[in-house]
Amino acid sequence: MVLLIDAGNSRLKWAWLCDGVPGNEAGTELGALDTVSLRAAWRDATAAVYACVAGDVIDALLRAALPSGAAVHRVRAESTACGLVNLYDRPGQLGADRWLALIGARTLEAGPLVVATAGTATTVDALDAADRFVGGHILPGLHMMLQSLARNTADLPHAQGVPAIWPRNTDDAILNGCAGAQAALIERVQGRLGDGATLLLSGGGADALVPHIGTAFRRVDNLVLRGLARIAADVLK
Repeated sequence: MVLLIDAGNSRLKWAWLCDGVPGNEAGTELGALDTVSLRAAWRDATAAVYACVAGDVIDALLRAALPSGAAVHRVRAESTACGLVNLYDRPGQLGADRWLALIGARTLEAGPLVVATAGTATTVDALDAADRFVGGHILPGLHMMLQSLARNTADLPHAQGVPAIWPRNTDDAILNGCAGAQAALIERVQGRLGDGATLLLSGGGADALVPHIGTAFRRVDNLVLRGLARIAADVLK
């Protein structure tokens, strides 16, 4: 059985490869990782394809939890993969999670495409119609933005506001300011790609951005796992 593993900045997710796509997702917070539990969950793996942006300690833990005889392939960004071309100045410097999300997105949509992933950080990446990753943006995730204001100002709270067109209290003003800034960048990137560009919105923080996005979009989860499934089709032939 082929295991797909996505070790992100704050959460570990995995799924078994089923008919070329990820099956049901499981996961845990990185702070709650337990090697014994992972070994039990992954004991049937004959191969694993994974990405890790969580550092060397987590990478070593993941490898230790896999069966000793499993074929293990770690995915990193490359200049080309699965028909996509990476135009990053230094292709290998692109985060594996961003690269895999683009690969996963391309299995769902053709043409100009924006992939906005809202997590610990928010990333906004663009594919053109020629399957080239033309560039992208990284900014603090919404929760991190809210934390920063609360931590670094004397009178502003950790906002628990609600979406509002005209915020009339401080909590709403903070939430809508931060979420609106993220949504504005997403829409700007989509506009730069031109008419017909599709927007895919992903990540655990995506729902908080939805009320602020004024263009059409498709909500999709597990893009990194989808990208890992696509990579697995090539590396495990």
